[in-house]
Amino acid sequence: MAVSSQLSKDRLLEAYRLMRTIREFEERLHVEFATGEIPGFVHLYAGEEASAVGTMLHLNDADYVATTHRGHGHCIAKGVDVRGMMAEIYGRTTGVCRGKGGSMHIADLSKGMLGANGIVGAGGPLVCGAALAAKYKKNGGVGVCFFGDGASNQGVIFESMNLASIWRLPAIFIAENNGYAESTSSSWAVAADNIADRASGFGMPGVIVDGFDFFAAHEAVGEAIERARGGGGPTLVEMKLSRYFGHFEGDAQTYRAAGEVQKLRDEKDCLKRFEERVVRAEMLSAAELREVDAKVKQLIDSAVSEAKAAPLPGAEDLLTDVYVSYP
Repeated sequence: MAVSSQLSKDRLLEAYRLMRTIREFEERLHVEFATGEIPGFVHLYAGEEASAVGTMLHLNDADYVATTHRGHGHCIAKGVDVRGMMAEIYGRTTGVCRGKGGSMHIADLSKGMLGANGIVGAGGPLVCGAALAAKYKKNGGVGVCFFGDGASNQGVIFESMNLASIWRLPAIFIAENNGYAESTSSSWAVAADNIADRASGFGMPGVIVDGFDFFAAHEAVGEAIERARGGGGPTLVEMKLSRYFGHFEGDAQTYRAAGEVQKLRDEKDCLKRFEERVVRAEMLSAAELREVDAKVKQLIDSAVSEAKAAPLPGAEDLLTDVYVSYP
């Protein structure tokens, strides 16, 4: 694909800003988690940024997304406030869920983010519901479900894809195949070589994408979303990519080959590949990208400082947000 005849300079800068924000957010969390100040589990998305950003640039606040336990990147790309996310991960009242959700349950319905989810494959039914609502309302909206190679074997994902096809829902299922379901290689646990090949069993298109390539991700998901908005039904997109950190923070990653992650960083990093292409094509300059880097670093620094200074929930907050109050 050409650098892009579809993306303006401003959109390319936005794509880079989002990918860089995700990377800086996750790299900083890796450092901060080691201090012991962050409660609960944290699962980092670094290395997979092209998938989230390539997808979300096609969406608006009326489109819904359900993500996974590894959801920070999807939330940032969907427009969830970065400062609010950092505060949420620190468990502070200024967080987007008032400090009650933490890393694995960040949600912001105002941005169409149905939430991260600790239940493997749980986003499938949520997205079917969102897509059904969009179809019923005829508002052109879509639902996007992200899941991993581990969740690709969950019955609920099969049921969701089957239902989406039967009802011809405007849904897109994106399998982010990073090669490991926790610590188990997908070559041991996934019978088919390609998760996307399973699409034919549900009567929908299946597409395999280089998940390290922002432009490939943007093009493939764009076609799926256009098809869904036009009444063509669901699509299964498989992003082949990899994560840089462990399944969770504290994972020793003894199941990975020596030098595997460094080789990925050196040879396949999505940010490096993006920069090489846009600079070579003279769409953006290296100086413009460095300016973005500096602004993003400043944002993350301030987000961490603000989160650490914010108050923790008190006893009076224990039972709030539990029941809906109807007028």
